[in-house]
Amino acid sequence: MTGPAIFLLLAGLGAIAWVSARARALRLQTAARETGRRDAVHSLPGYHGWYVALWTLIPAGLFLAIWANVSPGLVTQAVLADPAAQSLPADAFSRSAVLGEARAIATGLQAGAFNPASQALVEPYRAALNSYGVAGAALALILAFAGGAYAFTRVRPDFRARTRVERLVMATLLVASLLAIVTTLGIVASLLWESFRFFSMVNPIDFLFGLKWSPQSAAMGYGNDDAFGAVPLFWGTIFIGAIIAMIVAIPLGLMSAVYLTQYASATVRKWMKPILEVLAGVPTVVYGYFAALTVAPALRDLAVSVGIHGASSESALAAGLVMGVMIIPFVSSMADDSIAAVPQSMRDGSLAMGATTSETITRVLIPAALPGVVGGVLLAVSRAIGETMIVVMAAGLSANLTANPFASVTTVTTQIVQLLTGDQEFDSAKTLAAFALGLVLFIVTLLLNIVALRVVKKYREAYE
Repeated sequence: MTGPAIFLLLAGLGAIAWVSARARALRLQTAARETGRRDAVHSLPGYHGWYVALWTLIPAGLFLAIWANVSPGLVTQAVLADPAAQSLPADAFSRSAVLGEARAIATGLQAGAFNPASQALVEPYRAALNSYGVAGAALALILAFAGGAYAFTRVRPDFRARTRVERLVMATLLVASLLAIVTTLGIVASLLWESFRFFSMVNPIDFLFGLKWSPQSAAMGYGNDDAFGAVPLFWGTIFIGAIIAMIVAIPLGLMSAVYLTQYASATVRKWMKPILEVLAGVPTVVYGYFAALTVAPALRDLAVSVGIHGASSESALAAGLVMGVMIIPFVSSMADDSIAAVPQSMRDGSLAMGATTSETITRVLIPAALPGVVGGVLLAVSRAIGETMIVVMAAGLSANLTANPFASVTTVTTQIVQLLTGDQEFDSAKTLAAFALGLVLFIVTLLLNIVALRVVKKYREAYE
């Protein structure tokens, strides 16, 4: 029995359990009310239905999750015990390759075998997969019936089904919250540990203040003393994501929000706002192609025509301009919502005092909506700092410390991808440098959040 089939069957059993338990609870509660025992009714029939349905689904679901991790090993053991497995190669790598190919053919992921030994194991694999699949499905159904039967016997008017269901919901919410916290702690711990290993090989001062970034030279054995200076990467990230992109995104996004909230008619706003927000849904690789094939060559030709020498076909300006267009919706949407949330009385009061519409916007609405505007700018900066594809395709991979917008530069995220791409050894400074860069990026983002929260708190207190 396939996985989707057993899940559909369990879902059907859960629905039947819910309907049956609810109907039974309704009958018992009606009988209790007719006999004058109204105080004996504790929970609504729907809670009894959910209680029985959860007892039907949860034990079977947990078993299937465990079985999905245990059964592959049992299937492999069954195949290895088959006489056809005696012809397997002796070394572990070749044996694993043969078994993997046989399993792919047996499950339908691969049409034919490249190794004759794999073809001989296809039928044993199919037999083992079917046997353990049926066994797992049968055990799951038994657990579902047992759990549902146990819960069904507890359905009575005075049973506190609502309390049990609500406790389970609270426990699920608690687990979800803890999962997010544990994931964050795991990421931070991983960054700290791997960064500590990196800084045991490379001086942190050289890393944070060095002006030369050349991890390839360190990997080839030329030493780590001057190969991991990350200042060019930090500058490239700031230059592209926090300067050029913000110069484009903040004015255009803010002006778009002002126009849509204060000047545009309802019909224009109805069409323009969704069209503007579509920019946030365009894949970044599309922006990257647009920057690399259209914007970058146009900027290079423009620089040459005005006499700027050394203009590269991959430039910080091209990546920053396209990145700024990409994050306009982040600024515009947050500013739009913040301006629209300003009380109408503040607008009316300003206009009643004789202020023009533009004066009301610049002196009343924008200051009052500044917390939301700052939040949008922060979101846009974080999005720009973490962008990789546009930089790879339009700005290049050269770690140059330059203020020339027509030169090729790179960013922290791009170098992280480059350092971790392919087969890497995680005991070398070249690979561990990616974690150190990630730690710096994490700290910078955290500081930006703290500063933004303080700004928001300050202005929120002023206007409440």
